[in-house]
Amino acid sequence: MSQRSGLRPFSDVPRARLHRVLRQIAASGGGRKDMRSQLEVQYRERGPIVSQLRGPFRMVNLYGADANRFVLLDRDGIFSARIPWMRIMGRIFPNGLLLRDGLEHKHHRKIMHEAFKRPVLRDYTAHMNPMVSEGIGGWARSEPIHAFPAFKRLTLDIATRIFLGVDLGPSAEPMNTAFEDMVAASMSRVRLPWRRLEFGRGLAGREYMLKFLSSLLVKKRRDQGGDMFSRLVRAESEEGDTFADRDVLDHMIFLMMAAHDTTTSTLTSLTYELGKHPEWQERVREECRALGSESAAYDDGDALPSLARVLNETLRRYPPLPVIPRVATQAFEWEGYSIPADTMVVVSPIHTHYMSEWWSEPDRFDPERFSPERAEERRHTHSWLPFGGGPHMCIGRRFAEAQIRCVVHQLVLRYRWRLPDSYRMPIQQAPISKPLDGLPVHFEAI
Repeated sequence: MSQRSGLRPFSDVPRARLHRVLRQIAASGGGRKDMRSQLEVQYRERGPIVSQLRGPFRMVNLYGADANRFVLLDRDGIFSARIPWMRIMGRIFPNGLLLRDGLEHKHHRKIMHEAFKRPVLRDYTAHMNPMVSEGIGGWARSEPIHAFPAFKRLTLDIATRIFLGVDLGPSAEPMNTAFEDMVAASMSRVRLPWRRLEFGRGLAGREYMLKFLSSLLVKKRRDQGGDMFSRLVRAESEEGDTFADRDVLDHMIFLMMAAHDTTTSTLTSLTYELGKHPEWQERVREECRALGSESAAYDDGDALPSLARVLNETLRRYPPLPVIPRVATQAFEWEGYSIPADTMVVVSPIHTHYMSEWWSEPDRFDPERFSPERAEERRHTHSWLPFGGGPHMCIGRRFAEAQIRCVVHQLVLRYRWRLPDSYRMPIQQAPISKPLDGLPVHFEAI
């Protein structure tokens, strides 16, 4: 991209105050718990473009919906998703769709799309509903259930059956441990391959998953199963292109992580909000009753508008990916500054989702903001982006929405729930993370 004369150099970009950065890192567990607060302070004190202290790397935060659109749409093809994500999780989740760029990304996404077409999603949803019914049975107990681990077991069971076509039952625990270790390792600061350390356990988890999936690969190439693993093995683009075995394994590991971990966090947050706002819980329940079915089909989304609004508001307040990194492969200009090539550029849904320019009373839980009459998410094309945007928009978005709809529909028909008195969920807004205490919930059978 050519640069205009009169642009200010990168050295003039307002810089995050060192003492505040260090204090926030120490107070927020290295930034893994409360990203929103430190981002809001930077934006308020330094403005819409802020350079960061990140060792030898140049890094800049761009704030606001316009910045989101510029970076994520990437009309000039200058921002790499692969470079930053490889730095973050490349040794744990290499070659997932998120970690590919340009024509390679487009090529893989086109093949993978065969496993996410509407008829396939209908089939996934039909198979998912009995699993949900089985998984949430027996949740009415005298003591509270910790929602996060309960949802994690449920979504992992769904992922193994829908994605892999296998029923692990009690033997799913090693896989659950492997994924927890891999996700934790992707955020590790100390990256040494020692099993006593977080990162070493993540590498071991990846090896476990590779061996497990490789043992299934021959059978998947032979059968005509409807699970996602089988579909990816035989998926073809219109030009007849298919995936190599290693591509299938890498995509499956990444997809399973994204499908059950981020969905678990969203279900936990949504359960918290409905427990905290019983009037919305009852409204969703009556709407689900009116559907006249014990389970929600894929095409029932339009008949459950209140549930859709609650989900959208939950995703606004707790986006699964609160910050999105890119690396500029060439120099560009923004807000009157010249930003050099090789700079890491970060946009922040968790900040934009709370900007008063786009959201009325952004700190308030208000699903009606997503009603057709208000439609606050339409005030800007990139003010609400829980699934990212541009070429890297989450390919599993519709699957995730259907899965959450299936679970919540059955949950409200079976149970009412409440939170302990005066309970407030701890701030936890780092990528792919869980509430600190698992969220204790009292479920009462209806």
